[in-house]
Amino acid sequence: MNLFQAFLLGIVQGLTEFIPVSSTAHLLIAQKILNIPADDAMFSFLVIVQLGTIVSLFAFYWKDLLSIVKATLDFRHSTSERNLGFYIILATIPALLAGYLLKDAVEALFRQPMLEASIRLFTAAVLLSLAEWASKKDRDLNSMTWLDALVIGLMQVIAVFPGASRSGTTISGGMFRGFDRPSAARFAFLMSAPVMLAAGGYEMLDVIQMPGLAQFLPRLVVGFITAALVGWFAIKWLINYLGKHSLYVFAAYCAVVGFILLIVQAF
Repeated sequence: MNLFQAFLLGIVQGLTEFIPVSSTAHLLIAQKILNIPADDAMFSFLVIVQLGTIVSLFAFYWKDLLSIVKATLDFRHSTSERNLGFYIILATIPALLAGYLLKDAVEALFRQPMLEASIRLFTAAVLLSLAEWASKKDRDLNSMTWLDALVIGLMQVIAVFPGASRSGTTISGGMFRGFDRPSAARFAFLMSAPVMLAAGGYEMLDVIQMPGLAQFLPRLVVGFITAALVGWFAIKWLINYLGKHSLYVFAAYCAVVGFILLIVQAF
């Protein structure tokens, strides 16, 4: 992987981490197109470049996150923000456990990137379509309960696997519980921060011990910064979009790209 390829992958990551079309699937597609080997270094890059989108997430929601942390640590009063903080913690637990227990299995799936990406894109298409069709979309986050948080957290487990859309599965989970699109997206983004941070931090331990780190580090930096900048604009655009439009366009896109990948895999 050269610096230009790292730059392109950073753009892909920043655009697709929050838009519900599966960032990992698109990174795997880009990896194949750019003819980048699916080795341990590439897996580390795919995980750590997500830290760039965490920066964009914190930059976009820093006031919300700061307020939630302060309220969560204040045991004297019970507020909606304090409750939201505990719900984010509860929703994070399933994905953290799954990521830790299934790490080896997940890495093995990266060895067949096109097939895995196509399967997960079809999964995203189905989930987004069902969420849009079946949900009432008449609740906001003030009505959230511990059961809502747990269900959405379990949906996030799907995103541990390559190709699955983290934002797509968690937004769908929120909509299945009756939340409107902007509320489902807001909770999905806020709850993604701990999991993405933990995954990137855990993978950083392997990167530190990786042979040839000095040569690989500039690529990580380029991908990280690019993903951070592009990710901020992607969040802003999606939040505005979901206030007026449905998820069907993303479902259709995932279905079409997934079908194309199956054809490519077959021939």
